[in-house]
Amino acid sequence: MSEQKKPVVVYGASGYTGRLVCEYLRELGVPFVAAGRSKDKLVASMAANVPGIETADYEIAEVEHSVEALTELFTGAKVVLNTVGPFSQYGPDVVEAALAAGVHYTDTTGEQDWLITCDETYGADFADEGLLLAPGIAQMYTTGEIAAEICLEQPGLDTLDIAVFWGGSPTIASTRTILVNAATSKAHYLEQNAYVEFDPTAGLVPLVVPGQHELALSLPWGGTSHPVWYRRDPKVASCKAQGGVFNAALMNGVPQIVAGALEATKDMDAEQRDEALTATAAQVMNQMPPRENPRLNKSLDSVHASGPLGRAHCVIHGNQNYKQTGLLQAYVAYSLLQQPPRRVGFASGCQAFGHRELLGQLQAFGLVAEPVVTRQRN
Repeated sequence: MSEQKKPVVVYGASGYTGRLVCEYLRELGVPFVAAGRSKDKLVASMAANVPGIETADYEIAEVEHSVEALTELFTGAKVVLNTVGPFSQYGPDVVEAALAAGVHYTDTTGEQDWLITCDETYGADFADEGLLLAPGIAQMYTTGEIAAEICLEQPGLDTLDIAVFWGGSPTIASTRTILVNAATSKAHYLEQNAYVEFDPTAGLVPLVVPGQHELALSLPWGGTSHPVWYRRDPKVASCKAQGGVFNAALMNGVPQIVAGALEATKDMDAEQRDEALTATAAQVMNQMPPRENPRLNKSLDSVHASGPLGRAHCVIHGNQNYKQTGLLQAYVAYSLLQQPPRRVGFASGCQAFGHRELLGQLQAFGLVAEPVVTRQRN
């Protein structure tokens, strides 16, 4: 595509999250390429799952998952929005192709090991080319980051305690990513600017969740994106994130499912393990979840920030976490087509686009309420 007609490529557009990204690109009036490995799936998904697609300015591209093929597809575009996971497995080819084609890169990952790879392996190269490398722009990470940044508007706070909860269940792709990530990588939090491994035997941790009397159950979910984003932020020395779904029965089942998958695959080579984990994920979730319902699919992001003599707490109540992800991805592409990001190279959504700007978009589309903020100053 040497003369790319569409400036944005959505890679993995036929998946649950990918088609939501396409939906919001249509609403923002951004032309896009819906790309993936199966043209038939792309055509069917756009027609059946993207409301108003007949008014969108888009085209479909079937592409092989290789650096060469993806580079050809991306050349002439300006932004690639990647939704194909597990990202630690499939992400390197997409990032290398984006760098070769000279386009900005974002994705929806929550895999901490992949974020660390992006930071340490690719970040400097993207910065040298004036390009943005922004993995992890998604509700479970970016909305919590917005809450953290609101807290950090108060000077003198250096420790973040983050909780992220949502109503619903993971998609097929998310379930597979959770299992693969648990089997192949460690989870870390940030303690005085250094990564510290979570205790892998700790299990579920009860958390106090604002707005309800019942305690909620949480897991570190691979450590999340937040410790990686804040490792080089001079405001923050320590950062820990936990999260989960409001459904206690589902949360109680997750550790058993993960433990069983780890035990069953511990002696397998990488290819066998991938096949076994894919099969296990299919047993847990083998169909696309229904379209989100704002009365059922609620989200909550809570951040306690503290320092030697100050405290702040921010809570953001929202709904439809996958739609939040779709909008965030579409908006950052919309922004990148009009002006450079605030930071190039490896950066989070808030670092590259501003937390108040991202919050404003989520509020404009009715996906989050006004943040509830309390502060104790020195």
